[in-house]
Amino acid sequence: MQGVKQCATGFVLAFLSFTAAAHPHSFIRLKTQVLTDNHFFTGLKMRWTMDEITSADLLYDAGAAKPGDEIWKKLAAEVMANVLGQHYFTEVWHNGQKIKFLNRPTEYGMERVGHQAVLTFILPLAEPQPLSGQQYRFSTFDPTYYVDMSYEKESDVTLSATAPQNCTLALHTPQPGEEVLNYAQSLDKADAPEEDRELGKQFAQTVTLTCP
Repeated sequence: MQGVKQCATGFVLAFLSFTAAAHPHSFIRLKTQVLTDNHFFTGLKMRWTMDEITSADLLYDAGAAKPGDEIWKKLAAEVMANVLGQHYFTEVWHNGQKIKFLNRPTEYGMERVGHQAVLTFILPLAEPQPLSGQQYRFSTFDPTYYVDMSYEKESDVTLSATAPQNCTLALHTPQPGEEVLNYAQSLDKADAPEEDRELGKQFAQTVTLTCP
C-alpha cells in the first residue's frame, strides 16, 4: 500500500501536483451540520468534497474498490491523520475564546462520488457547550490558502434535528480588498505566504450560530 501512504500523507503539504498560476491551487466544497444534544452544542458533522484534480490520486489508489472495501478505510485514516495535524482546519469561537476539540473524530470515512473523493467525519467539541442565550462562530480554512475551502450556498450549513427551534445559522463570505487579492494572485505553487498575513483566514467564510 505504498501508493496509499504517499498519496494520503501528501494531502496537506503537497495538496496538488499540477501547475497553477496563483493561490488557491485546489478546492474543497464544504457541507456542515451543527450537532446538538439536550440543548448543548456538541460538534460538527463535516463533508468535504475535493475537486477532481485533487481527487485523482486518491481515486487512482482506490481503483475499482467498492464502498466498505478496506482500501477506503486506509485512505480515510491517512487523510484524517493530516487533517488532525491541522486541528481539523477549523476554528470555533465563543465570547472571544477558542473552543477546544477532542483529539480524534468520533467517526470518519471516505468515498467516491463520480470523479470526486469525499471525506466525512464528526469533529467533536472537547466539552458540550450551552446553546441558550449564546452565539458561536466557526470557520474552516487552509491557513496558507493553497486550498480554497468553502460553502457554495448557505443551505450547505444545517442544524441537527435535535437543535432548539429558535436557533439560527448565518453564513458570511468575506470580500478581501484589492491588496490582498493581488498578493494571493502573485503567489505561485512554490511560494508560501507570509505567516503574519494569515492569508487563508482573510478568505475564510464564517458561520454564526445564534440561539436566543
